Amino acid sequence: MTGAVPQVPSRAFRRRLIAVGLLSALASTVVLVVLYFLVPFHLIAAVPLWLTLVVALLLLAGVTSWQLRAITRSSYPAIRATRALAVTAPLYLLLFAAAYFVMSDKDPDSFSTEGLTRFDTLYFTVTVFATVGFGDITPTSQAARLLVMVQMILNLLVLGAGIQVFLGAVQRGRRDEAPVR
Repeated sequence: MTGAVPQVPSRAFRRRLIAVGLLSALASTVVLVVLYFLVPFHLIAAVPLWLTLVVALLLLAGVTSWQLRAITRSSYPAIRATRALAVTAPLYLLLFAAAYFVMSDKDPDSFSTEGLTRFDTLYFTVTVFATVGFGDITPTSQAARLLVMVQMILNLLVLGAGIQVFLGAVQRGRRDEAPVR
């Protein structure tokens, strides 16, 4: 029994797919950053920080799970993985930045710099993620230090296991689409 031989897409078609994937990834990132700067975080100020973090991490886990499923089911898993990372990575960073912003707003003594802006907390989150740590903004309260430690541990997991999981999803997607001989 012979199956139909799948058609190999042309170079122009693949370039278009890559361009659309990259533009979609850029658009997703821009939308998430704009939302970060527009969402009224003062509305969640009354919610305990630990509950906000748990909900945020569950949201991140749900989005990541959905993205992984989308990669494995995609006809072009590598391109889909690029789009998935463009949603998941900024969401991860922006959730921590939002948590730091709310924490700083609730307790201005949580960080060495009082009155942190959204840009300040995003900057701080990225410096922690990149392990740069310039020292211009440092956690001073026990709660802030705990949250920064959680981010550091999750950073290692995201960089190690997280990227491996995304690459594994691409390989599964490619394997599932491979012609059977």
